[in-house]
Amino acid sequence: MSAYDPADGSDPPTAAPAPPGPPGQRDLVRQQADEDFSAFYRANIRPLVGFLINHDASVQAATDIAQETMTDAYRRWADITHPKAWVHKAASRALARKVASVEEPVEVVPEPSSLLPRPDAIAEWEAQHDALPLLRSLPPRQRQIMAWTLADFTPTDIADHLDLPAQTVRANLKKARRAAAAYLKAREEEQ
Repeated sequence: MSAYDPADGSDPPTAAPAPPGPPGQRDLVRQQADEDFSAFYRANIRPLVGFLINHDASVQAATDIAQETMTDAYRRWADITHPKAWVHKAASRALARKVASVEEPVEVVPEPSSLLPRPDAIAEWEAQHDALPLLRSLPPRQRQIMAWTLADFTPTDIADHLDLPAQTVRANLKKARRAAAAYLKAREEEQ
């Protein structure tokens, strides 16, 4: 039997419900869980959006996917043992599904959210993040591994989350770093 992974989107295994505690104690446990999630959300939502942008998502798509992922994380909060890894894995899978699907154009543009810069500021925002042109120049696998690395995951963590051999992750990270050095050197020579 395989281990339950909430990021897969599957239903959790069924188990006997825990005996209810006193009402006051349940409320305190729920309040603490809400506070824990709230702190996690505030600390991780913007880095998660950046992680998705580093994967080549548009700013709008990145904010939508990050918000949906955080909503799913809140619903499953009691089942998640490694929240940062869970949301990154779930968000990267949601982005892959979005890229693989064909979407119909919409006539109404959604209202901007607090996570999304003003439409006229998006180009300015992207220009401030020097890593984006560099990341866009990398092949997809190297870009994916660099995005995870920039999100502070180790090569071993990345290998585990992407179900890749650790040697593959390290080799792609090494190639991406070489490409980054060459990119930066060429940029310096242009100036």
